[in-house]
Amino acid sequence: MGEAPIGIELPDNLFAGRVAVITGASRGVGRATALRIAEAGGDVVINYLSNDADAAETVEDCKNKGVSAVPVRADVSEFAGAQEIAKQTLDRFGRIDMLVCNAGVWEGAPIDEMSEDLWNKIINTNLKSAWAMSKACVPAMKKQGSGSIVMVSSTSGQRGEANYSNYSASKGGQIAFTKALATELAPKIRVNAVAPGWIETAMVRDVFEDPEYKESVLNSIPLHRMATTDDVALSICFLLSDWSRHITGEILNINGGAVLNS
Repeated sequence: MGEAPIGIELPDNLFAGRVAVITGASRGVGRATALRIAEAGGDVVINYLSNDADAAETVEDCKNKGVSAVPVRADVSEFAGAQEIAKQTLDRFGRIDMLVCNAGVWEGAPIDEMSEDLWNKIINTNLKSAWAMSKACVPAMKKQGSGSIVMVSSTSGQRGEANYSNYSASKGGQIAFTKALATELAPKIRVNAVAPGWIETAMVRDVFEDPEYKESVLNSIPLHRMATTDDVALSICFLLSDWSRHITGEILNINGGAVLNS
């Protein structure tokens, strides 16, 4: 579901000589992004939380594209975990050129039923992790005089989502964080975000077991389909690359026209 790549090949020198750190990269959008960066010649650090088998498969698939790839198991909702990822990356490669803050969870409840633990879980995994990874990786980017960061946000952070106020707050926070960092870190480090709508991933598979609900979602999207993970990965690669060298502080919408922002 949503994992097959689009029949477009990236230039194999687009990220040559560069190193990317991708959080939540053992599956979904993170995995698709790692594979595309590897295809384009970049070395990749595959961060993951718990699934050793999926992480190992992603690493192997990246290596098969002729680049170096290493897994780093760490909880990016804690700064210590982010520090460990940055340390292992610098120990192995000596540089950090690209950071993709993709780690995230989607779990909600009505506000009067939402526990403090659930609020904290979503905010820490989705938003605090973006702060932790940026804080851990930016010093290396500053030292080398260049870098590109992409946050994986959501339409939920733009328009809100009933019964997922915690998720919307975390994704809206990522958008504001992106804009703040873009001005703070310019001109050497660019910071942008993608804001996907519905994506065909395992995270949302359960809600589409009802075919009528799935059809209602598709009918709300002008392009009448959900994004694939590769749709999002290609957009992330655009923002990471020199193709977007004069773009910073931008929120790139990937929603098939479902949410139109000025």
